[in-house]
Amino acid sequence: MTEPTPADAELVWDEFHQVVNMTSDELRTWLLTEASGEEAFPAEPDMRLPELGTRVVDLLRKRKVDLTPRDADVMRQVVEYVEDRLDDRPPQAVQNEDWRHSLMNVGHDPLKP
Repeated sequence: MTEPTPADAELVWDEFHQVVNMTSDELRTWLLTEASGEEAFPAEPDMRLPELGTRVVDLLRKRKVDLTPRDADVMRQVVEYVEDRLDDRPPQAVQNEDWRHSLMNVGHDPLKP
């Protein structure tokens, strides 16, 4: 039986789902596309997917009652990262692919409503 989710984990759950606006499938597809680079998938793929992004994919597939303390820490890290990156929005951010891609690597697409 799963222990009840602590109140702070519930709060970070809500914050996490407000900043992460990509689905688990969208993020997984993005991470695989990004990892493949310009040359597509190599013959022997050594997929160096961003660890934080893969954790977000896993979290998006979890139920709130199944959260662990480590999950809550990862969700806090993602919320802080996205908020920091949004605060440091470069001029003409829509045209800045590196900035957008850094956010998409953790599940936030700034071009999505």
